[in-house]
Amino acid sequence: MTENLEPAAETTDTTVLEPRRQQSLARIQAVPWMIVILLIAAVAWLGWKAFGPDDLGDPLATSLVAFEKQNSLTVFSAEFAPVVSSENSRFFGALKSRQVAVIPTRVNYTVDLSQVDRSRLNWDGESNTLTVQLPQVQIGKPNLDEARAQYLREGIWISRDAQGDLTRDNTQLAEREARKQAANTVLMDLARDAARQAVAQNLAIPLEVAGYGDVEVNVRFDGEEVS
Repeated sequence: MTENLEPAAETTDTTVLEPRRQQSLARIQAVPWMIVILLIAAVAWLGWKAFGPDDLGDPLATSLVAFEKQNSLTVFSAEFAPVVSSENSRFFGALKSRQVAVIPTRVNYTVDLSQVDRSRLNWDGESNTLTVQLPQVQIGKPNLDEARAQYLREGIWISRDAQGDLTRDNTQLAEREARKQAANTVLMDLARDAARQAVAQNLAIPLEVAGYGDVEVNVRFDGEEVS
């Protein structure tokens, strides 16, 4: 006998939902950080106007100001729909139950900016190029939207305790599956590209406003070879 308490979920493979839309969302999430950079740029410009263009100061110090009080930057987000199942047995195996769950999940990718210090920056005055070495992108804790989850339960009789155990087990399985899917190469490359763009654009602003002109910012990550 099958007890279907909620709409049945298709047991298809986990898929990534709309990666291009997630790139747009990541850019939107970076807006507050960019506003902070613009404010810093305005302060740098006022300082430059006050003390004159003869001494532009230390470009590395100017760049480090952009990272102050920025513990982490969310550069990318992805959504998944993990399909998981768990089983429960009670009364020495007399009562067996099974639950299949589809739980929408969002995972954020972040960069720890608190690790960025002077040793990670290099300024080439001849080419007006700033090279930045960032820590690797980190995968955040999966955020499961259990309010939108779908369940299919099977069993002759499922007690409240058994149902609670099944749901808890599936939640843990969905979290592990989402983290595994988030670590795939394609999504990690998208997250790193988004981080490069955000950091390069926002570091160029205070340097240009401070009087360094057209500045090129090259961003790489720990473990990457120098091109």
